[in-house]
Amino acid sequence: MRVLLISGSTRAGSSNTLALRKLDEADHPGITTELYLGLRDLPAFVPGEQPAPAVEDLLARIETADAVVFSTPEYAGGLPGTLKNLLDWTVGGGELYGKPVAWLDVANPGRGQGATAQLRTVLGYVGARIVELSAVMTEPCTA
Repeated sequence: MRVLLISGSTRAGSSNTLALRKLDEADHPGITTELYLGLRDLPAFVPGEQPAPAVEDLLARIETADAVVFSTPEYAGGLPGTLKNLLDWTVGGGELYGKPVAWLDVANPGRGQGATAQLRTVLGYVGARIVELSAVMTEPCTA
């Protein structure tokens, strides 16, 4: 099984990226993980325009993955614009349609619900199959 890990953060040292990096480094028998770090390279989504090479690369990675796991911070009560932009690129091609997706929430208790709610909504619009994770991280992720 191939799992693509996507952080919604562009900040160096992000706890979201760190959590996914730790997941990527862990040994999972029968599972191959890939941490996607190209979020900053994606151009703005413009309906009807041909995808740039960075977008084509992203869409190919999503297409070949068996599942996708997101981890994202919350900005201004919702998803960061860069992650929403990434998701917008998947609307027309159906790369996430029917694909199992999940997310890690590494926000401090009482925070992050806006991003989680928006992520759930957007993933529903693109037809992703949301998998509820059975474990919740309650301790901060540190290096």
